[in-house]
Amino acid sequence: MTITILDPTHEEDSKVFQMASGLKNLKGARIGFISNGKKGTYPFFNVLESLLKNEYEVGEVVRVVKKNYSAPADTEIMNQVPKWDAVVNGVGDLGSCSSYSLHDSVK
Repeated sequence: MTITILDPTHEEDSKVFQMASGLKNLKGARIGFISNGKKGTYPFFNVLESLLKNEYEVGEVVRVVKKNYSAPADTEIMNQVPKWDAVVNGVGDLGSCSSYSLHDSVK
């Protein structure tokens, strides 16, 4: 029996990644929520949306749900992202959906 050990580290130069510039404030902002479709995302996003609108005067929250929680977000979703000022991406439960939530955030 052979055991293969995989190394999940990024193989290319990480210097090509840059942090996104932060928003000065959230007033009037359009925020996208990308849900992985797990049931825990709905109450979390409900509370977060209420907080963002009531405490930070966010203008609009756009919610989308991935078709497959353990795969990258669909092209239709990723095409919407540039129209948003900020994105809150998925809530995973430590499985493959978590790694793809991270993938979608970086992409």
